[in-house]
Amino acid sequence: MSGLKNKTIKGLFWSFLDSIAGQGFNFLIGIILARILSPREFGLIGMLTLFIILSETIVQSGFTTALIRKSDCTDDDYSTVFIFNVFISFLLYGILFIGANSIATFYNESQLEILLKVLGISVIINAFSLVQKSILTKNINFKLQTNISIIASFTSGVISIWMAVNGYGVWSLVSWALTRFLFTTIFLWFFVKWKPSLVFSKSSFTELFSFGSKLLISGLLNTTSTNIYHLIIGKYFSVIHLGYYTRAKQFTDLPSNNLNSIIGRVTFPVLSTIQHDKVVFKDKYKKIVTSSMFISFILMFGLAAVAEPLVITLIGEKWRPIIIYLQLLCFAGSLYPLHSLNLSILKIYGRSDLFLRLEIIKIFLIIPFVYFGIKYGLTYLIVGQLMTSIIAFFLNSYWSKKIINYSSWSQLMSIAPSFLLAIIISSIIFVTGNSLNISPLLTLFIQITGGMILIVLMCEISNIEDYQYIKASIVGYLRYNEK
Repeated sequence: MSGLKNKTIKGLFWSFLDSIAGQGFNFLIGIILARILSPREFGLIGMLTLFIILSETIVQSGFTTALIRKSDCTDDDYSTVFIFNVFISFLLYGILFIGANSIATFYNESQLEILLKVLGISVIINAFSLVQKSILTKNINFKLQTNISIIASFTSGVISIWMAVNGYGVWSLVSWALTRFLFTTIFLWFFVKWKPSLVFSKSSFTELFSFGSKLLISGLLNTTSTNIYHLIIGKYFSVIHLGYYTRAKQFTDLPSNNLNSIIGRVTFPVLSTIQHDKVVFKDKYKKIVTSSMFISFILMFGLAAVAEPLVITLIGEKWRPIIIYLQLLCFAGSLYPLHSLNLSILKIYGRSDLFLRLEIIKIFLIIPFVYFGIKYGLTYLIVGQLMTSIIAFFLNSYWSKKIINYSSWSQLMSIAPSFLLAIIISSIIFVTGNSLNISPLLTLFIQITGGMILIVLMCEISNIEDYQYIKASIVGYLRYNEK
């Protein structure tokens, strides 16, 4: 097994464990909290989501990507970014603190003022660990990140569940976010050897910001387009509807965003090392695209198929309205890894200007879908997300054709076998579940067990290339590490 391939698979393995363990804990905690708390309490936090994530995006300012991309980072580079991140985090928290009353008035929810003032502290806490995370990601060291994620998620989860059980309501959700960031930051400072110095290099800032500034604006636009639905639903529907949407998103984000994060965190630094050989780059990139989409289609279409018994079993009948939202979000989320990979080409080849241009176009793209969603209902708003996701693929992949000669049509042909396989398997699972007149728990067990067996059988019989590649890579990696 080649060194690059081994490094990639090792990184994917630990990044996978990081997401499964850390996010798995968070998902489990979310399930427990959903059984204790009401949709309204989740909706209140959902109203603040856009403002917190926008602040975190500004704090990063594209610097984390710039650090990972730069091959010869110095201590001055790291310290400069650290000082800037911390300074901006305090500035943004001040803005959130002052604007909290206006945001509460906008939603007509007075409780949001104090919630935002407390939750906003997470922006400052997170800023203190961004450089440490960049260093670990740059070195493809996800093992340490995995261990830290597990401990932080477990500890914060225990605290938040205790608070929920003892009647703290929405504050248990605030505590969940704050303590997770706090424990993560403490552990990163303890285990990562790098420590900041009081050096702010103007030349380092100029070099990194020249690349990162466009990614900052792009990130702000992307964050807005992705999370604007929280604001729209909270303003034009109700806090309970937003609670339903937030909970449905948490179900789909577990496989979708985590797969996207796993692939992005590993492939970006790895592909950056071979960017000068476009023939090798395209071959490696194509393998990553097809294997990623094989996993994404199977996971997301499978989740849509088992949505009803899954929701009823895990969080109860009071959350039944989220089922249709969950299913629609699954189809939209299945394309997220493809979006991320196409956009990563622009970042790797330093075309942050094109990255920015695409994000501006996509902002205008969602406007008509948001309008129809407000006019005709929440279901139509989520259908609009699906349509936006499909159109965005063609916009993103246009530049892949220009840069590495991998067109939209070629990509569609590459992932078509995985798409068809996932549609067939998920359809069988869905029909099977609807035909069973038994408890939701037993239905879910039969669907998942039968689905897993069906996937392996059909992939072995049809000799799906992506399945065989993933299996061979895992076997090869395990054998390599046995030596």
